Amino acid sequence: MTEELLKIPPAPGPFFRFTDEAAWLDAARTAGFMTTVTDADGNETEQLQAYTHSYAIDVVGTITEGGEWDEDGTEIEAPTTLAGFHINHLGDLPTGWGAFEVTPNNPYRVFA
Repeated sequence: MTEELLKIPPAPGPFFRFTDEAAWLDAARTAGFMTTVTDADGNETEQLQAYTHSYAIDVVGTITEGGEWDEDGTEIEAPTTLAGFHINHLGDLPTGWGAFEVTPNNPYRVFA
C-alpha cells in the first residue's frame, strides 16, 4: 500500500529589513555568517556563507517599485526605492535580529 504524503508549503518568512547594506553586513558578521576565502594568488575576500545544514539566507537587497521605460529601455519614470536593505532567513533567529523583522503584506520574494 502506498501512502500519499501531505505536503504543506512552508510559511513565507521571516523577512528582515536592515537600515542599509553596511548594517546588514555588520549583523551577518556578528551572527557568524561571513567567512574569509583565499584565492590562488593569496588574496583574501569576505563572503557570505548563505546556506548550511542549519540556515539559509536570501539576500534580496534594495527593493524598487514602479518605474516606466520605453521600448528602447530609456527610463521615462524612475522607480521608487523602498527604505532599507532586505534579507530573507530560514533557521534559528540570530540574537538581536528580532528588531529588524518586518511583516510585508505582499512579500517581494519568498523561499519556495
